[in-house]
Amino acid sequence: MSRFHASPAFSFLVIFAALVSSPIIRGGRLSAEEVNISRFERTVVGTSLAQPMEIEISPDGKIFVIELGGTLKQIDPATGVATEVGKLSVTTAQENGLIGMALDPKFKDNGWIYLQYSPPDFSGQYISRFDFHDGRLNLASEKRLFSYEEQRRECCHHAGSMEFGPDGNLYIGTGDNTNPFNDSQGFAPIDQRDDRGPWDALRTAGNTKSYNGKVLRIRPEADGTYSIPDGNLFPKDGSIGHPEIYVMGCRNPWRISVDQKTGYLYWGDVGPDAGSDGPRGPRGYDEVNQARTAGNYGWPLFIGNNYAYSMVDFKTGEIGPPQNPERPVNESVNNSGSRELPPAQPAMIYYPAAQSSEFPELGSGGRTACAGPVYHFDKSLESDTKFPAAYDSTLFAFEWSRNWIMAVHLDADSNVQRIEPFLPGMKFTRPIDIQFAGNGAMYVLEYGETWGMNPDAQLVRIDYMRGNRTPVAVAKVTGGVGREPLVVQLSGDASTDKDGDSLTYRWTYVKSGDASASRKLIAETASAEVVFDQPGVYTVELEVKDPSGASNVSSAPVIVGNSRPEVVFLKPLDGDFFTPGQPVEYQVVVRDREDGTSDFEQAEEDDWHLIESQAPSRIFVEAIAMANLVDAKAQSPGLTLIRKSDCLNCHATNRRLVGPSFVEIADKYRDQPHQLEKSAQRVRDGSTGVWGKIGMLPHQQHTESEVMQMVEYVFSVTADKSNPTSQGFANSLPIGDVSSSLKLEATYTDLGRDEIPALIGTGSVVLRSRHVQAEAADQIQGTQALGSAKAEGGKFMGAINHDAFLKFDGITLDGLKAIAAQVASAGAGGTIEIRRGKPDGELIGSGEVKVNGSWEDFYELEIPLAENTGRDALFLVFKNEKNRGGLMNIDSIKFR
Repeated sequence: MSRFHASPAFSFLVIFAALVSSPIIRGGRLSAEEVNISRFERTVVGTSLAQPMEIEISPDGKIFVIELGGTLKQIDPATGVATEVGKLSVTTAQENGLIGMALDPKFKDNGWIYLQYSPPDFSGQYISRFDFHDGRLNLASEKRLFSYEEQRRECCHHAGSMEFGPDGNLYIGTGDNTNPFNDSQGFAPIDQRDDRGPWDALRTAGNTKSYNGKVLRIRPEADGTYSIPDGNLFPKDGSIGHPEIYVMGCRNPWRISVDQKTGYLYWGDVGPDAGSDGPRGPRGYDEVNQARTAGNYGWPLFIGNNYAYSMVDFKTGEIGPPQNPERPVNESVNNSGSRELPPAQPAMIYYPAAQSSEFPELGSGGRTACAGPVYHFDKSLESDTKFPAAYDSTLFAFEWSRNWIMAVHLDADSNVQRIEPFLPGMKFTRPIDIQFAGNGAMYVLEYGETWGMNPDAQLVRIDYMRGNRTPVAVAKVTGGVGREPLVVQLSGDASTDKDGDSLTYRWTYVKSGDASASRKLIAETASAEVVFDQPGVYTVELEVKDPSGASNVSSAPVIVGNSRPEVVFLKPLDGDFFTPGQPVEYQVVVRDREDGTSDFEQAEEDDWHLIESQAPSRIFVEAIAMANLVDAKAQSPGLTLIRKSDCLNCHATNRRLVGPSFVEIADKYRDQPHQLEKSAQRVRDGSTGVWGKIGMLPHQQHTESEVMQMVEYVFSVTADKSNPTSQGFANSLPIGDVSSSLKLEATYTDLGRDEIPALIGTGSVVLRSRHVQAEAADQIQGTQALGSAKAEGGKFMGAINHDAFLKFDGITLDGLKAIAAQVASAGAGGTIEIRRGKPDGELIGSGEVKVNGSWEDFYELEIPLAENTGRDALFLVFKNEKNRGGLMNIDSIKFR
């Protein structure tokens, strides 16, 4: 470590600076290519997406995304801005909405976009063609090619996905439109009792004259009609079945793909919920299928490797024999098509919730199978980011529930050769669509953490970077805020070079606001120590360089002459319970080297002076109702970047500090054209005089996309009048009928020091309602959040496996007598154990979850607890040794 002593002249500037470096990407050509996993790089291309469904990429690079609510967006890959370019009127009840999209093969010339959507005034789906010109979807240009009816009395399964094949045929995925719950018990829904049609998939998927539970294939014509291509499953005269049907026997084929070289169809089919084999038939399997020609893929008579379901009389409960996959018949009273069905085809890949013996690579957990594109390596394509030849003829299958992508390598005959995880060290948050662009880069659409609206929904691009890669500089500053003389530790040890090259380091600093000052050298070592003798605001910069001369810079602010205040809650404590409708009493203490302390004991013991009398007016305490503890910790990408920076030194959400509040910024610019881009440019380049005399440092260490995400977050902020606030070191906060968690946040703004900016200290605690949602657990393992209109807050925890658990930290055990859980099971059922401290810790209570034949009709299970004291983590551990998957669902929890 080298040591440097800095004594520059004084000047002042407000900091809005981030501590994140910005990589500069350079491409190159490899003479002999070997796959190096580290060369795959992930870039966030677009954010601010609401329930994204599918993406399409035009030959000229336009990126389109559809959202379930009916919005078509176009993403600018350079800025990450997602712009609404069209809005359809749709119903989103029962998982309906804008569910499919495809670009015409001649889109570059004709601008035609095909959309699959759920109109509010028609019980079914429309397949329509629209004109896209001058950056807008022309709703008046709609040509309705095709429509098909669905029942909307009951849920579920609309599938939704469209793809063009290489021959110009359009493939359309449709769901079985059948309620899988209640008396079906997670097996085949073939209920033929009176008025139970919505519970009978033989009415739809197994019916040759139903469009539901199929993959349709049509050829769109220029005049807005369609024709029937040769090779579909049934004759064109409709005598046996609908001539548009290419594949029948599907349950929920909601992501389809067509190999643009072979013309083979691939789709993921989401299977039923049974956790184990039983008298009614096999446990649930998800499938990834391949169709080289038209065929019947079995549902609801067969699943997986043609495992057969028994024919059940739902009126008497009598279980009959299974059917023969070579000669299946549909004898349902709800069948309007042929009795004799085509032979059932086995799935190409199939897997249950538990570990699969046939396909162990796929692991265990929830199931939502999707089929992505087949990649074909183009040797003649000049692209430095295209995928390597090792992925030639590879199907990319992906899992919305398990958050993985699998590379399914196909042999010369398109048979499965091997399956391997694709980039297992990279996080994909519920991938919902995958496409390859013309340059050979992969785009992955991530839906976000759970079913519903997610701040982390985004589009990412995966590039394979060839040639020399620019190093990444990471400047770590320790002790960068405080009184002079300020000893600051600098470390560049976290800087990296993905090519493994040795790096050189150069540390410099400059006094902020001094335009004429040149940068002064600190050291040319990875680590250094610098002493600042004079008050001021400085920018420390680290430049790293590899042997080829590629360089990267990271900077960080240093504030000398003022110490950051410390804010601590004395009461309540983190994790305490609160009672909705009753005020919360709080007490905080502030300690600040310059202003003093509000702690009388510390003032007396440590010879601190007491804080001045006006200090209580500078401390604000806000009560923020959170949807749950997960939401209390979850952040949008832009907010995450802001919190990693020093932006909050000068900006608060609702109050003007040194700089304007986020609400002021948003109110001024939100509705002005092009202000998002202009504001992002000011953040990148720095500015002076926009909000007064105090300037803002440039932020060249951020990429344009990162800055855009930060500004997008700021523009989204609104004044929340519903959050109660209070002032002073001790007071009370009125709390309404809050059913979620509650975050108390206290902020104290110090007086600054001469011309040194004021600093903010923040302290917070999160209080827990006695009535919480299961998805609010502090740690979740072996289960996942799912959506349902029957669940409190629209979500519950499902796909629960043996030994799964929910962890709740810091629970006050004194006086806690029972835990009441809302549970349901149409699977195996099991036991909920309440354990203290760890998943196999002290057992303090247990209760049996009995099968009630429904996954979403929740009932209360009260679990008495042994007497305990103190504060500890509580684990709800789910057990069933015999049936280790698909045990139960849990909605909410009450601490009594």
